Amino acid sequence: MNNKEIQMQRMWQYFVDATVEIIDQKGIENVTIREIANKAGYNSATIYNYFQEVSHLIFFAALNYLNKFIEELPTYMDKGDHALDRYLLSWECFCKHSFEEPEVYYAIFLADLGDRPEELLTYYYSVYQSDVFQDFTEDIKILITEYNLSTRSRKELDKSVQEGYLTKEAVAIINERTVLIWQGMLITIINNRRHLNAEEATNKTMQHITEIVNNYSLANACFGHDK
Repeated sequence: MNNKEIQMQRMWQYFVDATVEIIDQKGIENVTIREIANKAGYNSATIYNYFQEVSHLIFFAALNYLNKFIEELPTYMDKGDHALDRYLLSWECFCKHSFEEPEVYYAIFLADLGDRPEELLTYYYSVYQSDVFQDFTEDIKILITEYNLSTRSRKELDKSVQEGYLTKEAVAIINERTVLIWQGMLITIINNRRHLNAEEATNKTMQHITEIVNNYSLANACFGHDK
């Protein structure tokens, strides 16, 4: 990395850190280019030298809040006896953290970020946390670094086919419905359509996800997300 690239990376991190401070102090809904510029001590035009739009800055800053999910995910996954168990447990962990901070997870996974949001995620981890995954299994790395929600959990579902718990046809159905259920609950919480706390929303969502899995499971025993 040459001096120019190092300088650009430092400025990039500086603006992202300023955005994180604003989120901590005022909430993600109050992040604006003007607020970021004031916090960082630069004018707004300078910020656009490094970011195409404010949603990208919010996205990068919001990713900092995934750390709690990243840290707890291996503990959840270790409880699973097989791939379908781990699929449910990974969703339980994701629901718990996303419903505790719904605006942050909306900014990462549902907000309009343009044509190639996955490239933003790849760049973030190359700059910020290149060594954070050294002790993680490949399954967990995918759940953390993959932007597309359907792709994130597809690996465990595919393993469930290999282990004889699901058919290939069932995998696509479960994947699609699970993502739609989570999206619906997150938006419901953000829009105050139902007054559920994070635990209640997680339990309700996991109830629906578990029912879907049980409906398509080839095993005789039902799966639950509580271990």
